[in-house]
Amino acid sequence: MAPEFHVDIGPQYEGEVVRKEDIYVEFGGPKVRGKFELVTLKSPEEVENEKVEVIGPDIKDMKEEGSYPLAILIDIAGEELDKDAEPIIERRIHMFTNYTEGWYHMNQRQDIWLRMNKDAAKKGFNSLCELGEIYNLLFTSELPIIEKISVTFITDEEKVKELLPQALAVYDARDARLRDLRDEDVDTFYGCVLCQSFAPTHVSIITPDRIANCGAISWFDGRAAAKIDPEGPIFAIPKGELIDPIKGEYTGVNTVEQERSLGTYDQVYLYSAFEHPHTSCGCFQSICFYIPEVDAFGIVHREFVGRTVIGETFSHMAGVTSGGKQVEGSCGMALELIRSPKFFQADGGLYRIAWLPKEIKERYKDVIPEDLYDKIATEEDVKSAEELAEFLERVGHPWIKGEVELP
Repeated sequence: MAPEFHVDIGPQYEGEVVRKEDIYVEFGGPKVRGKFELVTLKSPEEVENEKVEVIGPDIKDMKEEGSYPLAILIDIAGEELDKDAEPIIERRIHMFTNYTEGWYHMNQRQDIWLRMNKDAAKKGFNSLCELGEIYNLLFTSELPIIEKISVTFITDEEKVKELLPQALAVYDARDARLRDLRDEDVDTFYGCVLCQSFAPTHVSIITPDRIANCGAISWFDGRAAAKIDPEGPIFAIPKGELIDPIKGEYTGVNTVEQERSLGTYDQVYLYSAFEHPHTSCGCFQSICFYIPEVDAFGIVHREFVGRTVIGETFSHMAGVTSGGKQVEGSCGMALELIRSPKFFQADGGLYRIAWLPKEIKERYKDVIPEDLYDKIATEEDVKSAEELAEFLERVGHPWIKGEVELP
């Protein structure tokens, strides 16, 4: 497409996967704690247009097959842009990286994972500056609302560590905007098919009470994206008639599900893990999974190391859950969904959670009911489903005691 680049560019590469044996270099992912991507709207005079900078070691300085920290900072300016555009443009990093031959991008925010294959290296792709120039080209050509753009890659471990808390604060502020808005307050939901290159039947349904599985696109973000790029991967969904207020089933959502999943699915429950659960892509932040031994749920997030209470790792569970499938009792989800008052409400909500990684339990302590918090086990309390059953009986978990009634 562009002769000045060492590799080709285009949507035909969007489904390309870089396998472990093909890796020349990778950034982020489960082996690396320090990684994030962040788009910031600035005034025109603050943005040096099309500048690309690398702070820290570049690809040519890296060990083959090594894993490295990475922060991707993109500054934008434009007369018609506002702060609502930041997460929308930020999510396009996923798309445009995957447009690049030999590159693979997964996840979002502080969970990014990028790989470059050996063929790209052989063709002379030896600098992140080239990737930044590709971003500049694609962002400005695909989204002309962007008038100025600059890209900075940071691979210096200490610098990434220093800036990560600032990025986390930005993400939290974005999520907080939505916490007082309910599904009942709006007539329009939003859909996202950004991940269909990897999950062809997946449609992410975005509502005030249900952020996208990736955790990067809220209802406000969906509204902004549909306005900025009406023909893009994020679009409006008239929610239609409410069929089931507890399970969260709407005629408008079912219609879109059937159309966009190529007829594979024609029903979706937004707030149940059974029968017709929401499809799962591959970029989800976490998985809500059923534990039959205790008839309850656990949640595991992407950064959890080791085996869950059912004896499986996140990566194994993700392989079963992902791909755009409706999998009963195994649902990809954003961690922010834990804060939703409609969190799997048809199945008992938070009171049906029996196991959480300690990190997540502590992070969401403010939203977990006081009478439940100490009765949810972590990896430090139990190592198996059998031990979990004993733990729940011993502490008197409300769900096990039969004190929670399904709506």
